Amino acid sequence: MKNLLLSLLALASLARMDAARAEWVERVEDGIMGTRIVVELWADDKTQGNAAIDAVLAEMRRVDQAMSTYKPTSELSIVNARAAQEPIKISAELFDLLSTALEYSRITDGAFDVTYASVGYLYDFRKHVRPDEKQIAAALPGINYRHIELDKKNSTVHFARAGVRVDLGGIGKGHAVDRGIAVLQARGIEHALVTAGGDSRIIGDRFGKPWVVGIRHPDRKEEVIARIPLEDAAISTSGDYERYFDENGVRYHHIIDPKTGHSASKVRSATIIGPTATRTDGLSKTAFVLGPEKAIEIYNRLDDIDAVLVTPEGKVLYTKGLEPPKQ
Repeated sequence: MKNLLLSLLALASLARMDAARAEWVERVEDGIMGTRIVVELWADDKTQGNAAIDAVLAEMRRVDQAMSTYKPTSELSIVNARAAQEPIKISAELFDLLSTALEYSRITDGAFDVTYASVGYLYDFRKHVRPDEKQIAAALPGINYRHIELDKKNSTVHFARAGVRVDLGGIGKGHAVDRGIAVLQARGIEHALVTAGGDSRIIGDRFGKPWVVGIRHPDRKEEVIARIPLEDAAISTSGDYERYFDENGVRYHHIIDPKTGHSASKVRSATIIGPTATRTDGLSKTAFVLGPEKAIEIYNRLDDIDAVLVTPEGKVLYTKGLEPPKQ
């Protein structure tokens, strides 16, 4: 009996030590994909947690190396350079991501279109450079998601005409976040947040409490217009305040209307909640092109999506699943 009691006391002591070692581990890193990465997770010990974060950041760097249009040796840059001349064999990852992009183009009636880069590459928001109307008119025929021809059997991509360029900036960060979450899940992490810029995905809760994500005011950075409690979900916010410059009272920003080649300005910000960051990232650009009412109509048709939109007049609109109770 005495030995049993001693054994129970020893086990209790070990349990207390394990609980004491378990903790939240967080890291913030700038520069990957040109944005800020935040990883926060609950780990059995700090060493394990930091190793998991290292693995997430390494995976995000790998995605960036493959998908960046700023790196001439990336897989996507090679596609942009050669796919108009001949079908290019691509990785399963890029093939699947392009397939997903085309799906979102169909869902949104072409409002989401990764070939926007056919004109978009002419903008440089850091240097306040924009194309003139003649340049836009010359490049605009390259924008059409139907120009992307995917051959599943041979794992190739081909552009149907010259002048087509693809940029995965509207979906790539979400994909990188999902890949980071997959890395954590493979390591047995059950409570975590991974963020890349405006794209986040959460697994688990905060031990009995939901994670709470704030949606910032488009003009007042420190002001939050809504707080959303989340568990096991992704959330993406796109705004005209992310990459932009103002000139003669006009805001030029990175979300391009595929039909015009100009910055799309029918909303100020769009926040999408859904199951994966790839999905929420891709669908968060739609409202800028279609306008709030049409976008809300599309979001309401999607069973796994909710949204919060801010119009140019400052009005906040919600999909059915998020509508505040009526007073």
